[in-house]
Amino acid sequence: MKYSIVTFGCRVNQADSLRLEEDLRALGGAETISSKADLVVVNTCSVTATADQGARQTIRRIARENPDAKIVVTGCYATRCADEVAALPGVVRVVRNDEKLSMFGVTTAEREGDGPCGSSIEPGVAGRTAFTIRAQTGCEERCAYCIIPTTRGASRSRPVAVLVREIERVAAAGFKEVTLTGVHLGSYGRDLAPASSLLELLRALDAIEGDVAFRVSSLEPMDCTPEIVALVAGRGRFLPHFHLPLQHAADRMLLSMRRPYTLDEYRRLVDGIASRLPHASIGADMIVGFPGETDTDFEANLTYLPASPLTHLHVFPYSDRPGTEASAMPGKVHGSVVRDRGARLREIGASLSRRFRAAQAGTIRPGLTLEDGTLVVTDNYLKVRIEPGTPRNTRVMVRIGPVGPDLKVRLTGEVGQPAAALETAGAWTQ
Repeated sequence: MKYSIVTFGCRVNQADSLRLEEDLRALGGAETISSKADLVVVNTCSVTATADQGARQTIRRIARENPDAKIVVTGCYATRCADEVAALPGVVRVVRNDEKLSMFGVTTAEREGDGPCGSSIEPGVAGRTAFTIRAQTGCEERCAYCIIPTTRGASRSRPVAVLVREIERVAAAGFKEVTLTGVHLGSYGRDLAPASSLLELLRALDAIEGDVAFRVSSLEPMDCTPEIVALVAGRGRFLPHFHLPLQHAADRMLLSMRRPYTLDEYRRLVDGIASRLPHASIGADMIVGFPGETDTDFEANLTYLPASPLTHLHVFPYSDRPGTEASAMPGKVHGSVVRDRGARLREIGASLSRRFRAAQAGTIRPGLTLEDGTLVVTDNYLKVRIEPGTPRNTRVMVRIGPVGPDLKVRLTGEVGQPAAALETAGAWTQ
């Protein structure tokens, strides 16, 4: 059977799709293919109306180009609007999020290679070099704009021992970098008995033997504790790459969004990270056009962001999600105003990225080769092109290229000696 998996949205969906990939391979005889697949799994997102539209367009295109394909749709859009999705051409099955990882009936033994048809996934399969693991799903924060608590449910964590075993397995398969993700990762372990915490999980991962490093996916600002920052700063196992959603720089808007922190609290967090780890990548999500956002509110973003230590932004126009608190709020912002504000924040985001990359020029960073070996992703998440000759999934030390005369950073680099192991890489904290 030839199959294809199409993934929309967050890293949690990426982790889920990777698990589905393993399940299909464990069934025996399954082969991934980009076109003319017998089975196409579409793993959808529903965080915005644009995400819903993108999924519908993709499903219609697949049905048109490959009318014999059986299309199975899962993810948040499929959970939220099952009947709407089922009516799309070519769709033979709609699977809710809570049934997603059991849809193929593969046992843990089969997935992990202990059963009669086990098939371990390795670096390079379906183009993946790093491995993404979901530590928990669900969210109970109830931000005013977010539909995800409805589509993902209450927070549910996987036990520490289970995650350690899985990471040991993928490390043994050759993966050298693992991204730890969750819908509300900072809430990890609160639902377990006995209760655990994200810090306890990270310490357990730090104790795993072998050449594997970790990225911690998006953390809510209130969950990025001083102890977690200290662990990242003090141990080369955890890469200096933070994603800390801000959403808005006006406290009035944060309160209206039901975000449980103030700008001053956020500022102190990221300033502290930048002081301790000046080479760290620090990204943020921003929402423009939230109901009631005035020109004065928006100006708070323009005041804070350019001088902040943030290194990149993900900018989202507010999208009405029926069933959320914000959907019923007055003061909707006109679409043209939302587009203009979004464009202005994206310009700031591009400037922050240029500033960070320019600051890194000339430095030597550890990284991992991807694709055909000519692309390196550094520990602090810069993507650098190098000359051919280094295999995929190789640790290297790379000197970041200089800024050109046109002020554009040329993300090219020179490769030095391979970074054989984290403990001896030397430049992980440069």
